[in-house]
Amino acid sequence: QVQLVESGGGSAQPGGSLRLSCAASGFMFSRYTMSWARQAPGKGLEWVSDIYSDGSDTNYADSVKGRFTISRDNAKNTLYLQMNSLKPEDTALYYCGVVVTTTPYWGQGTQVTVSS
Repeated sequence: QVQLVESGGGSAQPGGSLRLSCAASGFMFSRYTMSWARQAPGKGLEWVSDIYSDGSDTNYADSVKGRFTISRDNAKNTLYLQMNSLKPEDTALYYCGVVVTTTPYWGQGTQVTVSS
């Protein structure tokens, strides 16, 4: 079955950096577009970024453009999100996701907290 396991979250100061990872299994990782989304306290799920199956195309929400970089290692079945210049409003639970045969899957999430 599809499994997505996020890691790398934690606490950071404003202006700091964190790198999230998502280990994928149970599907042909290299064939699918992968996404990151986040949910801040009291808010709905917000799409953050996605990356095409071979990494040739990436997209970002305006709120993170120029600060976050999505990447993937298809040999390791792993998705990444490099987050730089973090802001307090980046505080959220971050999820990686994939749609396999029309069914969306999300991991359990990793918490990112940005505060001074």
